[in-house]
Amino acid sequence: MTQAPITVFGGTGFLGRHVVQELFDAGHAVRIAARRPALPHWAEPGDPLEPMSIDIRSESDVSQALDGALGAVNAVSLYVERRRLTFDQVHVEGAGRLARLARTQGVKVLIQLSGIGASSSSRSPYVRARGRGESAVIDAYPKAIILRPSVMFGPDDAFLSRLADLTRLPVIPLFGHGETKLQPVHVVDVARAIVRLLGVAPSGRRLFELGGLDILRYREVLELIMAHLKRERRLLPIPFPLWHLAAVLASPLPGPPLTRDQVQMMAEDNTVGEGVGTFADLDILPRSLRDALPDCLPARSSDSRR
Repeated sequence: MTQAPITVFGGTGFLGRHVVQELFDAGHAVRIAARRPALPHWAEPGDPLEPMSIDIRSESDVSQALDGALGAVNAVSLYVERRRLTFDQVHVEGAGRLARLARTQGVKVLIQLSGIGASSSSRSPYVRARGRGESAVIDAYPKAIILRPSVMFGPDDAFLSRLADLTRLPVIPLFGHGETKLQPVHVVDVARAIVRLLGVAPSGRRLFELGGLDILRYREVLELIMAHLKRERRLLPIPFPLWHLAAVLASPLPGPPLTRDQVQMMAEDNTVGEGVGTFADLDILPRSLRDALPDCLPARSSDSRR
């Protein structure tokens, strides 16, 4: 590459691939760092895109991916622990390692992806690791920018597609009474925020929380999806203790359909807090889930109850 690249760690993931495209469209050279890197389907010969195979647990891999980089984005994420891959290894040790090497190698801007609600005191091991990871990054690279999106949606996402699958059931189970508040944010809006932040953080802010225009209860999100898909279903409240029990019973399965971390997160509101940077600081108007739903989830004809 003839110009200093931006390295996107996790550049083939749901958010990462959108960050890569937005950076490319803005005229940046991009290094796509992932365990199994690949050029995006839209890439053409000669594009300033460099795939690089890395493991965030490897000092040498991370150092190589940062070599000569102007900026770095850490979008690596692990949602379910495996025997040889833990939340701490990825979200705490890996994030801290990346931040330390970014600082020593002179990377100008580092953006660490986290999530709304990240806290080292959370009951959820995943959320707790996210919170500890934020601290590890700031300790190693004090001027790093922490970015906490709410639940992200977009074409081919996991959030809307899983909820759409639920609407195939004759009755849809709710987490509690479905009153948990969410502020779903479009993945492209988050990617565009990252491109803006790779410039100068407005007013020196280092912590941003990003949520969409709509604050919706969980049951309202399901109702929007059912109306869009023309499926009418009954919503059945299920107490959280029963969800926790179901998650425990599912935990021995490979790729469990439900985890205790997911249950714990669904028990807490996921909306933008006070005293943090937001889309408004970046002059970005995020899109509404209500308006974006048709582009993210193909409509299907109505079907009968089964």
